[in-house]
Amino acid sequence: MEQGHASLYRRIADDLKAEINAGTYAAGDALPSESELAQRYGASRGTIRQAFAALRTDGIISSRRGARRTVHGGPRLQDFTALLSFSHWARAIGEVPSGRVIDLERRAATEQERGHLDLPDGAYVYLLTRVRLLDGQPVMVERTAYPDRIGALVAGMRPERESITDRLGELGTTFADAEHTIDAVRATAEDARLLGVRPGTALLRERRRSTDPAGVPLEWSEDRYLGDQVAFTVRNSVDHNTLSRWHSPPTAD
Repeated sequence: MEQGHASLYRRIADDLKAEINAGTYAAGDALPSESELAQRYGASRGTIRQAFAALRTDGIISSRRGARRTVHGGPRLQDFTALLSFSHWARAIGEVPSGRVIDLERRAATEQERGHLDLPDGAYVYLLTRVRLLDGQPVMVERTAYPDRIGALVAGMRPERESITDRLGELGTTFADAEHTIDAVRATAEDARLLGVRPGTALLRERRRSTDPAGVPLEWSEDRYLGDQVAFTVRNSVDHNTLSRWHSPPTAD
């Protein structure tokens, strides 16, 4: 008979975590199957699945339905020296991208959106909110504002199934340049609910303004990433520097 269910699944998770930290299982290695671990610990498969879920929540392992759980190699690196959509980047690192549409609404643009998208007073935007996933696990909340003419095209797509960037390209709209600003923020209640973390959890925020070859703004996006799942890299040199730094003084509470 199983010992206390709660303590057993936690012990199994702790044992596996210790083996990973000791190098028994390296990044990319598959962990023992549910049946193997159930036999080893005299536990039910439900208890083993709960142990796996705890490790997955901690960002230590990933899983695909019907496949063995594998060890994460730390945060996935996203390189900003090339302009890649989330879907292209995910496939390039061997992950399976997907998305879940939370909301798509057409509304009056805010002052900030008008400024970033070069829109006049009274202009409308389409605001798309999505959760982006890697191998079925949430890693980012994406909130993107599109000018009315672009948003109308997006509204006719299936954003949970296809790359918006690719589809817009097929329709004649090319993403040529983007400016990224990266900082850290704390998860709001909505962020926390969508990403499965506690409110106040530190997130990486990427704010992005993308333009076409003529410099016309196509989108203004604020993406919030789980910091233990994704990291950003920028390459520069003495002759070519794509990185700038600026200081944001703390604001009073």
